Amino acid sequence: MKPTDTSDFMNSLNAGVFAQQVGRALSDVAAGVIEYSKPGEVTLKFKLKQIGQSNQVAISHTLDYVEPTKRGKKREDTTLDTPMYVTANGVELFQTDPTAQMFSREEAPVIAREV
Repeated sequence: MKPTDTSDFMNSLNAGVFAQQVGRALSDVAAGVIEYSKPGEVTLKFKLKQIGQSNQVAISHTLDYVEPTKRGKKREDTTLDTPMYVTANGVELFQTDPTAQMFSREEAPVIAREV
């Protein structure tokens, strides 16, 4: 099996929303660290569980961050699940290429009429 494409994986979680949340958290925490000279933290956690007897896994993804503030810190965490497939190309949102042709011309269920 090939290694999972991490960029594609992150952008597939929760339809791309998770990657946006991570980006926002990194920016906010970094800004707080600079502004208040206090440490911050961003933690990503992934739990994988097989779905039935298939080659599909439920990925529980958690974003947890601590942003420094003037008088303390602000903490937020969010956890959601995304089902994905384990394929020869690693962990992917789709088992096969969703843009590929389903049938060849010869296998098409409806034959085109000639005009």
